[in-house]
Amino acid sequence: MRRADRLFQIIQLLRRDRVVTAREIAAALEVSERTIYRDMQDLSLSGVPISSEAGSGYRLLPGFHLPPLMFNAEELSALLIGARMVQAWTDQGLASAATQAMIKIESAVPEHLRDELAREDILVPDFGIDPRVSKRLALLRVGIKAQQKITFNYQREDGEPSNRIVHPLGLFYWGKVWTLTAWCELRDEFRSFRLDRMSQVSVLETVFASPPGRTLQDYLRTVCCD
Repeated sequence: MRRADRLFQIIQLLRRDRVVTAREIAAALEVSERTIYRDMQDLSLSGVPISSEAGSGYRLLPGFHLPPLMFNAEELSALLIGARMVQAWTDQGLASAATQAMIKIESAVPEHLRDELAREDILVPDFGIDPRVSKRLALLRVGIKAQQKITFNYQREDGEPSNRIVHPLGLFYWGKVWTLTAWCELRDEFRSFRLDRMSQVSVLETVFASPPGRTLQDYLRTVCCD
């Protein structure tokens, strides 16, 4: 990574509105803490308003703004592919957000790069998701964000039907199907559910807590261990 790019990344890390330690920054950028100390000194001398809190870390003072981000052709291609995937394989809300994001990016990039955003040789077919699954995806996102319980009817692979009340934790896309990972009240353990096998999906008003042992991180650890 060029030093100029590293300094830019440091400023981006400091914009998280919290104190960030030299160790955290060094780990994120894969350099030594000594390098970060030198970079911080240089940024301060160049006029970037950085507050250093002894024993805690660094914070960017309010009122500092970076110039608009610039992208190269490869970065724009990556953004274009990502936006088209979101438009094709998620729900209407996320698809609309992806479209608006690309409009904003197009207005900010130099004119000689705008053709990258209109490329037709990078295609993401939009027949990959059932509209019913898309609607369920939108509801489940609401439940995950608000930590509200979800109820739905579910048909297992063997055809056996059941009704579930779950604590939704995360959504996974596997290339063909979406699944919900949740804490299932019926089974009293983690379960994954295919969205295409759900019906009558509703977000309940009941808010759930995620005590230790029932978080998404706990689930991911069990998967890794298994």
